[in-house]
Amino acid sequence: MKDMEWFEKEDFWITFAPIMFDDARWQEAPAVAEYVKKLAGLKEGQTVLDAGCGLGRISVELALLGLDVTGVDIIQTELEAAKESAEDEGLDINFVNADLRTLNTNKKYDCVVNLYTSFGYCDTQEEDMLILKNMADSVKPGGTFIMECTSRETAVLYWTSGEIFERAGYKVVTEFKVEGAWEGLSSRWMLYPKDTKDSELKTTTAIKDHTFIQRLYPASFLRDKLKDFGFKKVNVYGDFDLSPYDQNARTMIIVGEK
Repeated sequence: MKDMEWFEKEDFWITFAPIMFDDARWQEAPAVAEYVKKLAGLKEGQTVLDAGCGLGRISVELALLGLDVTGVDIIQTELEAAKESAEDEGLDINFVNADLRTLNTNKKYDCVVNLYTSFGYCDTQEEDMLILKNMADSVKPGGTFIMECTSRETAVLYWTSGEIFERAGYKVVTEFKVEGAWEGLSSRWMLYPKDTKDSELKTTTAIKDHTFIQRLYPASFLRDKLKDFGFKKVNVYGDFDLSPYDQNARTMIIVGEK
């Protein structure tokens, strides 16, 4: 039996979700949801699948805009937290515990979203492409797919070897390394007691130390794959405001129309 991958382990998310989803990520969620609704031309009551919804950061905001939202994630504790957030807002969101690699695509949606670099972490490219195809197959004819993700190009544009910062009660140290010919980005996240001095980091054992790799895809590769998967039109942008995907791109936004 294949070992669980890191993103399937609840212990990882219990520890690292508050680090990765900081206040800035929550504060941007309403604006991201507005962009999604506008880009997909969605009207009240239309259906959206938030693929890899996590804590429901975007699912809740989409539902607050009057959309019929389903959130899918592999981590049950994340879904339970998302459900609590939805209930606090008086929202009825269908949260489903499922693996995107084996997602049932019988139900089709007006829009499918995969946001905040929630793609590219499987052991093999074949598994990544299976996820991409399953998301594509979940879009209705005439529907829209929207992906926000770090690409190979944006990883190069915003390359840094690491950072040191305080968050969620920890001193956080990150180290980044390129895998192969920019085929992947290795990210090491180390958590120390908050009062650890920078000068003490090399001689202090981290409370938590985790490394994962994201496979870096060129935007053109993903664009062409989505066309292979049945999208009539696929555009790549540098941000949700539809700015160009060029040397000034903040991120990679892919919008596919069936």
